Amino acid sequence: MKRVAVIGAGAMGIGIGQVAAMAGLEVILFDAYPNAMPKARDTILLSLNKLTEKGKITDQEAKAVFGRMYFVDQLHSIEGSDLVIEAIVELEEEKKKLFSLIEPLLEETAILASNTSSLSITGLANGLKHPERFIGIHFFNPPVLMKLVEIIPALQTSEDVTNKVKQEITSWGKTTVLAKDTPGFIVNRIARPFYGEALRMAEEQIATPAMIDVAVKRLGGFKMGPFELMDFIGNDINEAVTRSVWTAMHFDSRYRPSQLQVNLVKAGWYGRKSGRGYFDYKTPVEESSEPLTDEHTFLFKRILIMLINEAADAFYYGIASREDIDMAMTLGVNYPKGLLKWADETGIEECVRQMDALYYLYNEDRYRCSVLLRKMAGTKSTFYG
Repeated sequence: MKRVAVIGAGAMGIGIGQVAAMAGLEVILFDAYPNAMPKARDTILLSLNKLTEKGKITDQEAKAVFGRMYFVDQLHSIEGSDLVIEAIVELEEEKKKLFSLIEPLLEETAILASNTSSLSITGLANGLKHPERFIGIHFFNPPVLMKLVEIIPALQTSEDVTNKVKQEITSWGKTTVLAKDTPGFIVNRIARPFYGEALRMAEEQIATPAMIDVAVKRLGGFKMGPFELMDFIGNDINEAVTRSVWTAMHFDSRYRPSQLQVNLVKAGWYGRKSGRGYFDYKTPVEESSEPLTDEHTFLFKRILIMLINEAADAFYYGIASREDIDMAMTLGVNYPKGLLKWADETGIEECVRQMDALYYLYNEDRYRCSVLLRKMAGTKSTFYG
């Protein structure tokens, strides 16, 4: 491929465009709003300057990257592109309307892709004249720094297109994982319990957000605790992703949004960007230096087992391979180790015991043990045995 078009000059579109330009491709960055272009240019120049200052690239390389980028507000300017990646607002109808305008501009060999993090790729492909060349390419924010990219074929996507896209994005210096077109794909699905179970324990007043964060970071080795991370992402964004997955999964109780988080969103307490979330950021937030106790161990184990259970189910239902699931969670959300590897270290029978204990306590479908874990416990097998 020589020419890539990115549709939408928001944070994701700008980042994806820069990644492609840094890989040596000519990039057409389109946005329908002309006022978006000066901001896009400034953002990319600032990013390139930072990379230069850190010694990641030279001044000459930075100039060359910027010289390969073209900023346009006329859609016909994307003609001749080998790959078009859409990165606009997460609304299915808006995306489909855009695709209907893009498709007539594409040559037969061109590939059309969406960077959606929550919508069905198969659904977006429906209605296209050539759905076999449509695919999901999900980058993580910020695209320039995050190594992981999820590749999601639609039911209609040809195998040739899937292979070409995987090879192309890998050549951009990214690590690709292949995901089935299901709600949340790999990362946004499997990561839900990290937030959901922490919120559940806080709602039940089992522990404070600060205590839960301490347990997860100091016992699990996570860089950020769930509440710290939700405040960093933005509770409005995090709650919307949870609600999207919950709805798409036919209101499965595993993914049910938390009223605690819903109330924070209603109050405008989004986290760091609003100055308040689970923590008050008007003054520096100091991490507790309290000694670890058995209660901290309980908190961490409960979150970990729910994550392991979700990862096991994703593998059982063919969402992704064992290796891609573990790679996605370590590179996509910076988990200290793969969850299936963690399951082996915990012991499969112990995983089943912990899940059954939660189900016995709550008698809720939310705590059903993965069928795969139960089968594996019966045969005394492991994920990496």
